[in-house]
Amino acid sequence: MNWNFLQPYTFAKGITLKNRVVMAPMTTMSSFFDGSITGDEVDYYAERAGGPGMIITGVAYVAENGKGFEGELSIAKDADIKGLSRIADAIHKDGTKAIIQIFHAGRKSNSKILRGVQPVSASPIAATHPADSATPRELSHEEIESIIQDFGKATLRAIQAGFDGVELHGANTYLLQQFVSPHSNRRSDEWGGSFEKRMRFPLAVIHEVASVIAAHAEKPFLLGYRLSPEEIDTPGIRLEDSLAFADKLGDTSIDYLHLSLASYKRTPLHHPSDQEPVLDKFVQVISNKKPLVGIGSVERPEDAEAVIHGGAALVAIGRELIREPKWVQKVETGDLGSIRYRLSASEMDELRIPLAMQAYLEGSFRKVMHFTTDELNEDNYRNSLAPMEGFEKKM
Repeated sequence: MNWNFLQPYTFAKGITLKNRVVMAPMTTMSSFFDGSITGDEVDYYAERAGGPGMIITGVAYVAENGKGFEGELSIAKDADIKGLSRIADAIHKDGTKAIIQIFHAGRKSNSKILRGVQPVSASPIAATHPADSATPRELSHEEIESIIQDFGKATLRAIQAGFDGVELHGANTYLLQQFVSPHSNRRSDEWGGSFEKRMRFPLAVIHEVASVIAAHAEKPFLLGYRLSPEEIDTPGIRLEDSLAFADKLGDTSIDYLHLSLASYKRTPLHHPSDQEPVLDKFVQVISNKKPLVGIGSVERPEDAEAVIHGGAALVAIGRELIREPKWVQKVETGDLGSIRYRLSASEMDELRIPLAMQAYLEGSFRKVMHFTTDELNEDNYRNSLAPMEGFEKKM
């Protein structure tokens, strides 16, 4: 069968992906205590390279006070460049493009992870999930400007490490989203208050990163942005807010918009009577401005085809590429009968899943991983948020 998602895609900058499949960013929990890479991480990416047109790494923190969990990758210092280049090289197998996702965790951290330092955010409001979240310290204007610069410095390191782009993690309730959200941003200065002012921080980060790319990239280098459509907090981000934000993002220098959804069939959380998928709404708003990456429980070729048919330029696959690293190659050759749709704990070493990640999958992520020893989870997350949308328990 001639699947549309196996066709090449060329960005406006001229970078061509060999197919429209993107490996979604997923936490490995496997870096050293200082954020430097481990051999297990390199092996994990190498095992999954060569199939997708583009692989986005698990998130890397841009500043020491932006670390969100143990085992997280760092891009906060120049000493990280050498190790990060090994990941970029591993991903580049057979023409796959390498994107590194970068972020600041903001209030989604704690003093234990930060070695005694209080987490920071737009305002001193604790997150509602998990229930024991620490109250962050409000960032000063000078600190906000410094973090904007940190994103720029991280981008330069990504360029020097040989990546093909960076993705700004503005989803899953981390700092970029915290500034947009009326729950976490109660400021009354130029960084908060109105919706326009709450958008100012992520837009400033985009501008800074784009400036660094223009000044230092010697070849086309992508800038992506990831966004969560809705929050369940009150007050919180609602779908109409995110659609307006996406429209604004369409006028910036980003090269693509990547949604964070547990189901590509997700319908609005706060408007049960509205049965139009959220993905369709974003297609209508931004697809004529920027390419959209659709995602959410894409497991079978028919799922990937449906996302592309619905108007997304690219389709991201996450958990299924943990279970089946050769998913793309098997679809290409018509070897559909051998694709793993369940995960056996006894095969995780063979699949090059790092030990720390194995523990994570068997713990916080168990209900969404389809282990062969478990009953299949019937929750398709069409009407609810899933653990990987910012609610899983980190190590």
